[in-house]
Amino acid sequence: MDPNLNITQDVLETIERYINKTMTSNEIISFEKKLQSDSKFKAQFEDIKILLLGIETQSLKEKLDSFHEDIPFGKSKTSIVKPLFSIRKFVAAAAIIIAVGSFWFFNQNTNEKLFVTYFIPDPGLPTTMSETSNFEFYDAMVNYKQGDYNTAISKWEALLEKKPQNDTLNYFLGVAHLANKNEKSAIKHLDIIAQDSNANFKNEAYYYLGLAHLKADNVKLAKKNLNFSTIDNSKKILLELND
Repeated sequence: MDPNLNITQDVLETIERYINKTMTSNEIISFEKKLQSDSKFKAQFEDIKILLLGIETQSLKEKLDSFHEDIPFGKSKTSIVKPLFSIRKFVAAAAIIIAVGSFWFFNQNTNEKLFVTYFIPDPGLPTTMSETSNFEFYDAMVNYKQGDYNTAISKWEALLEKKPQNDTLNYFLGVAHLANKNEKSAIKHLDIIAQDSNANFKNEAYYYLGLAHLKADNVKLAKKNLNFSTIDNSKKILLELND
């Protein structure tokens, strides 16, 4: 974490609202544009995200005894849990540095470049403990947010054996596999959401399904799924694919 970033209270609260999914659609668009164009702001965002993950991990450990056995079904992302934020509970955080070589990027095909440009993993569900009902699910969510996709996938797949059609599990497994560079497995899970007319995460699933097919170099299926999503970036990708 860079001590010279001088994160103000306003910036702190703005980042918190983005992570906890309490922004309006217009605010999200503005926030994500700033992430792409302002390197200092992006660094601040990464630092705060790491702080929150440290808090969530500690909270999970403290609240283990209060968990019940059932995974929450039939709830949207915004209704499952309350937002999290308490920097004072922060115990430890590690900085994550990701370097991507320009040679690799510029030698990719056009579809792969589009995927790299637009793919950002779903931020995940906040893991405050007041309303959580399954330790294993939210424990894996912390792994997922930390970028430990292999561990998250392993834990969620164990839960999926009991509830193979659960939309929450299939959605996050799909995104985790995609983040883990396994588009084939991502497509398998996200297709379950796309084929279920009553599934939650349907709009998001179409977006990531489109990206998964794009990464697999199947432009026809990428366009088909992106057309079903109302996420703004879907339209941007379609415009680039149609140029």
